[in-house]
Amino acid sequence: MYILASKPNGTLYVGVTGGIVRRMYQHRIGDGSTFVEEDDVTRLVRLERFDRIEDAIRREKQLKAWRRDWKLERIRDTNPEWRDLYDEACRGYGT
Repeated sequence: MYILASKPNGTLYVGVTGGIVRRMYQHRIGDGSTFVEEDDVTRLVRLERFDRIEDAIRREKQLKAWRRDWKLERIRDTNPEWRDLYDEACRGYGT
């Protein structure tokens, strides 16, 4: 499960994938989602890993139902500088 942002405190996108590196590549070349492409939401700001895709989907649905300020707080808890975590994802999660 991942959260993308256009910039710190900008537009957010919550998604789920079984291959974060491949999915991020798709988003960055404009092939992942029309919403992401149109709003340039390509900064990976939160990443949660799950052993089972069903658990990741459940978490994605949970976060999508949250208010925006709750999502922002969750991002700030683990990534206060709003760093792009893509390089870390490439090293730690594989394709």
